[in-house]
Amino acid sequence: MEAPRSAFEEVVTLRQAKQLIQCMAHEQSFLLLSAPGLGKSELVYDAAREAGLPCRSLLGTQIAPEDVSGIPRIVGERSVFCPPRILLPEKPEPFCLFLDELPACSPDVQKAFYSLLLERRLGEHALPKGTWVVAAGNRLQDRALVRAMSSALVNRVTILQLRVDVAEWLAWAQRAGVRSEIRSFIATIPDALMRPVPAEPVPFSTPRAWALLSRAFDMAQKAGLLNNETRRALAFGRLSPEDATVFCALAEDAIGAVRPLEDYLRKPEFLPKGDAARWFILDCIRQFVRDGRADGLKPQVVNRFLRSLSSEHQLLVLNDMVETWGALGADRAMFDLLRKVAAA
Repeated sequence: MEAPRSAFEEVVTLRQAKQLIQCMAHEQSFLLLSAPGLGKSELVYDAAREAGLPCRSLLGTQIAPEDVSGIPRIVGERSVFCPPRILLPEKPEPFCLFLDELPACSPDVQKAFYSLLLERRLGEHALPKGTWVVAAGNRLQDRALVRAMSSALVNRVTILQLRVDVAEWLAWAQRAGVRSEIRSFIATIPDALMRPVPAEPVPFSTPRAWALLSRAFDMAQKAGLLNNETRRALAFGRLSPEDATVFCALAEDAIGAVRPLEDYLRKPEFLPKGDAARWFILDCIRQFVRDGRADGLKPQVVNRFLRSLSSEHQLLVLNDMVETWGALGADRAMFDLLRKVAAA
């Protein structure tokens, strides 16, 4: 019998989370959880904008309980709590209330949100009908400023664990004007879009890091400052070291936009001339073939590609993959080469 799965093993993409928010956030509160830099905040703002709702936000690390419950004032012989304007605007119109970094709130602040999250109420004041309540934050394993959430808070929200989807991000990046060299790099090395949170507080690759790096390049280029030295400084200041190294090496080799890998297989003359760039593309092609994504190629295409390579580069792409390339239809002469490589 299959063991029960934890709720925290179930994940959705940003697009799926947006659809769920737009469908039911007017009645049910959400808490979006992911590693830093995935794009949670922008997701909420985009969802609200598409729905025609103004978005008001509170940052969990910068608020106190009275910022939620309000300040008391005397009305007649009674005290009445007056919620802040950001939570209860003067015009009773629906809006999106975004509680950013909710897991970073102190326990007292988390308790102050209980009635807001479940009942859409601040003391005796109800939120305008149709108002969304959406929270976001990082997870305990992300080494961020996160506190343990009470079971009472968790039970008042629908928790959505988010994951990055490369195709979604690339489509967004094109609309947002992210530089083509960054988009082609991510399309070629999808794992570089989101790296695990490092043990030390050092730069690491995330969707936010790549988007901000693109903007930094744009500004540096406009000012006439973008060269190999500044590109490296900016890349290593934003990305995981392994991604910054490869990305800058390709840029310095003037590879330009990386083509779809099948293009290089069909027309080897498209392979870059620079040594670093050529090795990089060939290594990507190895993985492309290993993953079975080249299975539709005709044998003559495969043979032409392999014959176009130098012996050194043939060794790179054939090593440990003789049977895989052979299955693609290498002819007898090329298959003899494959066997020699395998025996070496």
